[in-house]
Amino acid sequence: MYDMEPDLAMNPADPAVADALDRLRRGAVEPCVLTLLISAPAHAHDIVRALSAIPGLVTSEGTVYPMLSRMRRAGLVQTHWQESPSGPPRRYYALTDEGSLAVAAFARAWPTFRHAADTIVRTPPRAEPADSVVPSPATTIPTTAQESR
Repeated sequence: MYDMEPDLAMNPADPAVADALDRLRRGAVEPCVLTLLISAPAHAHDIVRALSAIPGLVTSEGTVYPMLSRMRRAGLVQTHWQESPSGPPRRYYALTDEGSLAVAAFARAWPTFRHAADTIVRTPPRAEPADSVVPSPATTIPTTAQESR
């Protein structure tokens, strides 16, 4: 996948790509959700819709609801109930001060992490010269003259 065009590299129909996206989403969706809440409180369904509108972040309510519950218990979001014109009251999620700090920390850390990952993913591995190969831990290297006999 080195230096591939984005449209060629991301084929969600490919099971390997779908699996990789799933693993990446697990670590990135929570900060994305918190970031969505910066401007205004939102209902979980609206959060799912906003995430699903962005290729690569597709997620479901079955993922977002438990995540919001964990974030509420961790003090990153708070909730309030709001009457709905089309049914029962709806729970809205709002960012707390602690959640704002988490977003700021993620925003500072993300460029460094992204650059590090891009550096590895976009740089083909190079062969190491035979004399620079480090012995595996299973290889015993004598540490004294007595052991080398």
